[in-house]
Amino acid sequence: SDRVKIITLITLDVHARDVVETLIVEKVEGPAVFLWQQQLRFYWDNDTLDTNIGICDYKTKYFYEWVGNTGRLVITPLTDRCYITLTMGLRLFLGGAPAGPAGTGKTETTKDLGR
Repeated sequence: SDRVKIITLITLDVHARDVVETLIVEKVEGPAVFLWQQQLRFYWDNDTLDTNIGICDYKTKYFYEWVGNTGRLVITPLTDRCYITLTMGLRLFLGGAPAGPAGTGKTETTKDLGR
């Protein structure tokens, strides 16, 4: 529905605003700085005409899978750390098994990373 679209856009834009604010306040001066590297980024490659995804040392091709118009989690610093941990596990050909009490968002965080 339109309401879900708007809420999703607002959620992502608020996170983007917070990231940009942090980058400015911390005076990040280049793409090698960890504050930039820890963000989930999408890159267009003109040579291969592909979209690539990167976070820290993890890089993968974006496959344009349609998952529908779903709501998104509010991205917090803890969510960002979970994304980094899970993607680093993938990079090392391992996996991830978030642990913690029931109902704290482990499954939803993992699913949201895939969106």
